[in-house]
Amino acid sequence: HVQLAESGGGSVQAGGSLRLSCAASGDTFNTAPVAWFRQVPGKEREFVAATSWRGGNTHYAASVKGRFTVSKDNDKNMMTLQMNSLKPDDTAVYYCAVRTSYSSPSYFYGDYDYWGHGTQVTVSS
Repeated sequence: HVQLAESGGGSVQAGGSLRLSCAASGDTFNTAPVAWFRQVPGKEREFVAATSWRGGNTHYAASVKGRFTVSKDNDKNMMTLQMNSLKPDDTAVYYCAVRTSYSSPSYFYGDYDYWGHGTQVTVSS
């Protein structure tokens, strides 16, 4: 079982930066691939970024590639999402997720087993 808690959301102007953190508890986090998703009202949860269980193999949605960086620190039971050059279209609730049922990350939200509560990111123009 894994429990996740995000922090670091907030409001920022376009072009600014935010860093989201997700603290994990549970003994399977260190061997699990992890991801960040985001969701706006009325739309399906959208893949943002993912990394392998060691944190060395990363994947990004085309819309954020080059601006966002995902990382995982197994020693600290933590995952982060550094978001730079933010745009109004990045406004959403951001969720961290852990996939314990398989050894590779996935782009599909249904493949993840544990979720954080979400943190709001608002980017104004």
